[in-house]
Amino acid sequence: MRHFPRFLAALAALWLGAASLTASADTRITYKSASAGTAYYQMGVELSEAIKAGTDGAMTLTLEESQGSVQNVMEVMARQGNYVFTTPPSLAAKAVAGEGPFAERRHPRFQEIRGLFPIPSLTMHLVVAGEQDTLRLEELAGKHLLIGQGSFGAREAARYLELFGLTDEVEVDDADVGSAPDALKNGQIDAFATAGSFPAPNVIETAASMPVGLVSMTEEQIAETGATPQKIPAGTYAGIDEPVMTTSLPVAAYTTTGMDDDTAYTLTKTFWERREAMAESSPWWRSVSPSMLANMRGELHPGARRYYEEAGIEVP
Repeated sequence: MRHFPRFLAALAALWLGAASLTASADTRITYKSASAGTAYYQMGVELSEAIKAGTDGAMTLTLEESQGSVQNVMEVMARQGNYVFTTPPSLAAKAVAGEGPFAERRHPRFQEIRGLFPIPSLTMHLVVAGEQDTLRLEELAGKHLLIGQGSFGAREAARYLELFGLTDEVEVDDADVGSAPDALKNGQIDAFATAGSFPAPNVIETAASMPVGLVSMTEEQIAETGATPQKIPAGTYAGIDEPVMTTSLPVAAYTTTGMDDDTAYTLTKTFWERREAMAESSPWWRSVSPSMLANMRGELHPGARRYYEEAGIEVP
């Protein structure tokens, strides 16, 4: 009988260990990014698989459809616990400051937004039919350009045409950008604008079926747009053997202080450790590097910061 208390203590320790293991094996995270069928939703699928594989099933990402970044940020007001969402860092900063779309809907929970890691940026592509690798922006003059409507790419293309005095020089078509590759092949248009993580599937499809080039902007032009510079490496698309300088809209994964430090640490660590494996099957992950932390706005989650410090990654 004298060993019974020791037995009870051992049993209690075993029970506590099992309970802890069960809790860690059941870390569930809601991931809200974009609508189904988009590149960013597909990235969510790939990230979910990577996190599950990298944690041996101890962490599960559940994808939710979204109507856009503003909605993702707005839901911070009501979400509890492990909520992860994607948004341009500039939009997260506006929520914290109560500006832009959040000016009329300020909320104290926006102050709890914390950064985790960057994901592939929205990169501007101006695709032009013809036997050339790269073109100057001015060479769009006299061409029929499809820009689509309502999207980031359409807004940026229209802004650049106005900014550089090309509005009256270019015939603009606002048809659905999804029809652009076929319209270019059929000679109905001379060029189209699209924004997506490179390599963009619609640009891959077009470059593989006909000769095309991409507009490459000068450093001065990029600076004038006020957008983030982006280099598309040579050879990213068939027939384009020169690097292309363009613009992009950074995008990142954020959470809130409702996520505990260990979960944020494990999620961030697993993302970076599995990034290369994700890039092998989906090349857009190759564009993500620690240097992109410079594009993030606001505070990093303490758990994410712990990982960066351990990994020796400098955080701007």
